[in-house]
Amino acid sequence: MNNDTEHNRPRSKWKSTFAAFMAGTVLTGGLMLASDELNLFTSHNSAAVAAVSSASAGKPAAADSKNSGGVESASLSLNSTGNISQIVKQSSPAVVKIETKVKASSRASAADPFFRQFFGGQANEGQGALQDGGMGTGFIFEKTGYILTNEHVIEGAEEIWVTVQGYEKPFKATLLGNSYELDLAALKIEGEADFPYLQLGNPDDSNIGDWVVAIGNPYGFDQTVTVGVLSAKERPITIPDEQGTRQYKHLLQTDASINPGNSGGPLLNLDGEVIGINTAVNAEAQGIGFAIPTTTIASVLDNLKNNVTIPKEPVPYLGIAMEDVNAEWSNDLRLNNATGAVIAQIDPKGPAFAAGIRTYDVITGINGQAVANASEVSAKVKELKVGDQAVISVIRNGQKSDVTVIVTDKNAQKQ
Repeated sequence: MNNDTEHNRPRSKWKSTFAAFMAGTVLTGGLMLASDELNLFTSHNSAAVAAVSSASAGKPAAADSKNSGGVESASLSLNSTGNISQIVKQSSPAVVKIETKVKASSRASAADPFFRQFFGGQANEGQGALQDGGMGTGFIFEKTGYILTNEHVIEGAEEIWVTVQGYEKPFKATLLGNSYELDLAALKIEGEADFPYLQLGNPDDSNIGDWVVAIGNPYGFDQTVTVGVLSAKERPITIPDEQGTRQYKHLLQTDASINPGNSGGPLLNLDGEVIGINTAVNAEAQGIGFAIPTTTIASVLDNLKNNVTIPKEPVPYLGIAMEDVNAEWSNDLRLNNATGAVIAQIDPKGPAFAAGIRTYDVITGINGQAVANASEVSAKVKELKVGDQAVISVIRNGQKSDVTVIVTDKNAQKQ
């Protein structure tokens, strides 16, 4: 009897412990359910966590400053109309391939290598029939067949042929108008039906870091798509070629890959609007491409379509050529130091000569700001505007004086 009692004691103790554990579990579960229903332990942090979790699941949480502590979803939402593939699907039919025919000697083999990379071919040696000149990209911006591209894509072309998606044969295009300085050209093709076309957008509405899409025909690979971001705005670059020097201003910079053949193609925002024409790439770098903004295009579009000469942007002009002052100049011109810029040549029809400045005068300041060399003088002149009255500080025969020069337009001066 006693043995049985001793044997059953551990089992009774275990039953008591298990019953107590189950009762505690039920009580804890009930409290947790109640707290969840009644929001007894909810805080701002929990709402923030909920927002982040929703974003990571691909569903952006609503931004509520009261409930999220200012935390906003970091999820990527391309736009309300669709994603990049949809943008490409809608835009590609309006992007065209441009091929040119040239006379055998019309495209010199010594063409600037910077632009040469944008052409898929080059004229062969010899004279005779037209030959393949080059290849680039363009896009239709009006349904009746108006096309925009770069001037250097069609430069020197005797014939221009345009390939449009959905058409078996290319169209022979008419060059309406072009601008060497702006590197823009407008073409026209004729069809029996309306063509697909792209809307011109405003790059001022795009921010640095926004996604952009480039479509073109690099290296002959038709309808190639690259994606990147808008890296910078207002970039100036200078490119010399056989005709002179193209001085680009206000360019958009992007890291969307731009390769030979992309030139003239559209740079699109995520609304499928054109914000620039892909124009150039830094061959010594990766991810540095440039596009002419549509703000530049819009201001001259009617001129291009109607073959009206586009007025050149005014360039401030004094009509002088300078050299840095060195020790030898200092002695000959009785200067106290080797600072400033000596007038080496002067345009007798220019504003500086008209104001009384002469060869061997030394410029030491412009509008009260000292200049140390010819480069600084040039930089100050570029800051001036046509019509400004610039006060030029000069030294002549050891005597200092101020001369007022009315800045003129370099482009008008040549006419």
